[in-house]
Amino acid sequence: MKLTIDGFSFKAVLATLPRGEPLGSAMLAQYGVSAFRASALARSGWLTHLARGVYMLPGDTLTRDACLAFLTHQVTGLHLGGKTALGVSGMRHAVAFRDVLSLWGDRARSLPAWFTQRFNCRYQSTQLFDARLPKGFALQPLPVGRPDVLVATPERAMLELLSDVGKDQSLAEARQLVEMLPGLRSDVLETLLAHTTRIKVVRLAQALGAEFELPWGPLAAQQSQRLGGGKRWIAVSSSGERLDLKGA
Repeated sequence: MKLTIDGFSFKAVLATLPRGEPLGSAMLAQYGVSAFRASALARSGWLTHLARGVYMLPGDTLTRDACLAFLTHQVTGLHLGGKTALGVSGMRHAVAFRDVLSLWGDRARSLPAWFTQRFNCRYQSTQLFDARLPKGFALQPLPVGRPDVLVATPERAMLELLSDVGKDQSLAEARQLVEMLPGLRSDVLETLLAHTTRIKVVRLAQALGAEFELPWGPLAAQQSQRLGGGKRWIAVSSSGERLDLKGA
């Protein structure tokens, strides 16, 4: 099969293209492969078409982090959060790497099928914080791996985890994870709690902070006053688990 299209030789380019990651039109253009040529190469079997303007090398295996790095240019605020972020921070004994990836972003949308078919994930755009929280606050580059993939710090990841309680996260496991968390930075957590808009999240943080006598417990109690004081907050999860959270 020919590797030449309209005088363009793909053979030299093929050896230089990165492995393990999706190839977008913008990247291919940097290697001299126009959108027209990419389409022709896909029809000839030299590229595998994933979606409009997205390809991969035939027989290649896409890696999780390379795919996430690619998606960060398409999904605003995309980051590893919640239980996944806690696992990345070192709690591997409690969070299995094979677990569902907890992905967060700024806007509701569907992730592309080429990603969800390869990686077991759950994406959400729940707005935990008000608009006054600085963009990207308590997000950091992946500690080991691609620095262009963002992950929530333990402080933010804990609040994201608590947000999932009653949905896809059991209260029992959340309690275990919070109890095992190493020392959280009070200044970071205080900023996050001050901008948290979800009563359930603050009340859960208050309850667990008091139960385990954690240093940041009083901070959560203060923010509970801001979001309703002593009023009781009650909800029933999809699994029938009852959440009965008292105020400060």
